[in-house]
Amino acid sequence: MKLYKITLSIGLCLILIASLVACGGAKKDTIRISEVTRSIFYAPQYVALEKGFFEEEGLDVTLTTAWGGDKTMTTLLADGAEVALVGSETSIYVYAQGSNDPIINFAQLTQTDGTFLVARENLENFSWDDLKGSTFLGQRKGGMPQMAGEFVLKKHGINPQSDLNLIQNVDFANIPSAFASGTGEFVQLFEPQASIFEEEGIGHIVASFGEESGLIPYTTFMAKESYIKENSEAIEKFTRALYKAQQWVDTHTAKEIAEVILPYFDDTTVELIETVVDRYKSQGSFATDPVLDHAEWENLQNIMEEAGELPQYVEHETLVNTTIAEEVMGE
Repeated sequence: MKLYKITLSIGLCLILIASLVACGGAKKDTIRISEVTRSIFYAPQYVALEKGFFEEEGLDVTLTTAWGGDKTMTTLLADGAEVALVGSETSIYVYAQGSNDPIINFAQLTQTDGTFLVARENLENFSWDDLKGSTFLGQRKGGMPQMAGEFVLKKHGINPQSDLNLIQNVDFANIPSAFASGTGEFVQLFEPQASIFEEEGIGHIVASFGEESGLIPYTTFMAKESYIKENSEAIEKFTRALYKAQQWVDTHTAKEIAEVILPYFDDTTVELIETVVDRYKSQGSFATDPVLDHAEWENLQNIMEEAGELPQYVEHETLVNTTIAEEVMGE
């Protein structure tokens, strides 16, 4: 009798284990994201990760930071990631080089420039004319931050090449440390670095390039065309999770958002993150849906053309897929 009971118990345990595996052990789609930098500017992405929106869709999503647009695109092209979060201009550069497997923008994350103009001195009555004759520590040539920055400077009657001592030879990841060590009177920085410098007295935020440059597909999720075709369901799930996060960010306070994304920003206080999130929300930097529309795509290419960096004009439908985002939003 005892042997029978032991055998029955083992059998029931095996059935229970099999049931658990059948119910909860389904294989998840794995998607590796390579982000261009770590920034509060990408708050909806971190919300999607931290709130479990990707997991709810049955996705196993991992995130790495490449620290630069060229490095991010190299990672994607070399199959080091399935999805890249980077400026849309990079997809145009790859296409212009004659790629047989173009990079497709399928979901927009941010819709304005995310950088701020930081002055070394505290200029209480800042004027854009204050930049004339100064040393300006800019972003990498050909990158969206630099092109948007130059677009704004020209808008205010400043020729970046003749009216400034423009420095563009500092690696993206080293720009903050270069300014902190004394290089430049002005610098173009992402958050939270701009606010950290302000808090530490290293510099002072005097203007927003995002407010000045208008709506553009500044940062989007993109993947190889072949990957999207072969993994359409996974990309749809990814976009659905992102849309949930975008809506969550749109309907919650800067304080609530800051508390959620805090784990992604070591040595940054929740109060500082809240300040930065509020700044981005107030200027409409976070896209509230993943659709990259035609007007934004045209503005992007106009800015690239103005900067002399547009290798060729590319039609919206060639490198942008809005079908997935529109279907997700219509559910």
